[in-house]
Amino acid sequence: MRFLFFTIFLSGFFCQSQTSIRFKSEVNLINQKYDSIWIPSQETIVFTGSSSVRMWKDIQKLFPEYQIINSGFGGSQTIDLLNYTDDLILKYKPKKVFIYEGDNDISDKKRRKEILNTFSVIISKIKEQNASTQIILISPKPSIARWHLKRKYIKLNKKLKKICEEDDSLEFANVWDIMLENRKIKKELFIKDGLHMNEAGYNLWYSVIKNYVY
Repeated sequence: MRFLFFTIFLSGFFCQSQTSIRFKSEVNLINQKYDSIWIPSQETIVFTGSSSVRMWKDIQKLFPEYQIINSGFGGSQTIDLLNYTDDLILKYKPKKVFIYEGDNDISDKKRRKEILNTFSVIISKIKEQNASTQIILISPKPSIARWHLKRKYIKLNKKLKKICEEDDSLEFANVWDIMLENRKIKKELFIKDGLHMNEAGYNLWYSVIKNYVY
């Protein structure tokens, strides 16, 4: 895996992960939910990341052949997923992991290099548990509310795609292009806030994601 690791950078991350309490209550609720229904003996696919995953309520119904864990938590950034990788991914020993992060990072003015380095640590932690786990990075999506940041999203997606092309265990699920028409965003895919998707938006996501599930 071709990733650059920076000792100081990572040390800072691990210190933050030890002290962070962001999303603790939400993560606990997710764990409580799945502790009662998750069957360890069955192959598991984890979908995780920020609110675009959390609000995808019918993933299990869309993929009934598989045991799906939706551990998305709204408002999260890559550093938050790193802090809770054990709780939201590793404890379920998944065969595949779909990750949607980077959207809120860009909005929060995080540098692309920082975002990519955090992704690399998350990926490494997953691989340490099971090197055969397939990891699918879902591209940060376009949205009406954040369209003014489109150039930053495009650059991040190019980097994420390149990372996936350099590692056979990684895949890049491009949901960006399908949400555009003639380089303009399809506004009918969003609810009133202009950020989150409606059913039509998730139907488009399904048309892309299904190719990486089966």
